[in-house]
Amino acid sequence: MDQTIDIKNLRRCAEISRQSRAEGNTPFGALLADKDGNILLEQPNVEITENKCTGHAETQVAERASQLYSKDYLKDCTLYTTAEPCAMCAGAIYWAGIGRVVYGMTEKDLLAQTGSDPQNPTFDLPCREVFARGQKKIEVVGPFPELVEEIAEVHKGYWNS
Repeated sequence: MDQTIDIKNLRRCAEISRQSRAEGNTPFGALLADKDGNILLEQPNVEITENKCTGHAETQVAERASQLYSKDYLKDCTLYTTAEPCAMCAGAIYWAGIGRVVYGMTEKDLLAQTGSDPQNPTFDLPCREVFARGQKKIEVVGPFPELVEEIAEVHKGYWNS
């Protein structure tokens, strides 16, 4: 995939994360794109407004995608997300059959934003390690250091670190 498309879609995820925060949720955003980079689904976090512990943007995209598209189709799709998928989200991506993940900032970059806020205790388990334990190959691209500051901006003042 063209890196220009990856950056464009990551920037869209940053916009979705701003929308998520404005709607009262944690500031994360994800989207699903087809093999040509065309956006199929967009999703902010919903864990607060829907009182849903699995309401991470990535998990919600994976769930919706699995209901709308076949695994054969999803293996050629990309899930884009502002922050590296946590272990739960990586599992959902794996089970949905999405073949590629692109993220903007690492879990460690996220930890620098959230600190010890109990609302988001980060899970220091890189998604590449989760995917490596499975039987399906999932391509992972990220982080994008040139986008970390832009993505992290929406987190400023949100967490009680």
